[in-house]
Amino acid sequence: MLLRDDEIEARLRELPGWTRVGHEISRSFRIRYHGGVAMIVHVADVVRQMGHHADIDLRWDLVRFGITTHDAGNRLTEADFDLARRIDRIAAAHDASAL
Repeated sequence: MLLRDDEIEARLRELPGWTRVGHEISRSFRIRYHGGVAMIVHVADVVRQMGHHADIDLRWDLVRFGITTHDAGNRLTEADFDLARRIDRIAAAHDASAL
């Protein structure tokens, strides 16, 4: 189900570090390249199980995740915020520093 703007803002208040740009939420983490690769593989396993996914940008010392629900017309749904919470836990497990 699509979320209204007020619902999106309420969920973002519960997820410090995540920001909204249009119909996507995103967050970046500082982590060395090979650690970033391991973190991405961990996230990929979780999203496969969820049937959802994130857009991922890997740099030398940074990983950025962008999340929207493509099947809902690139709009934000509860699944996006569930994935964001899971990514936060995975990033912490990989000692990634939040930006």
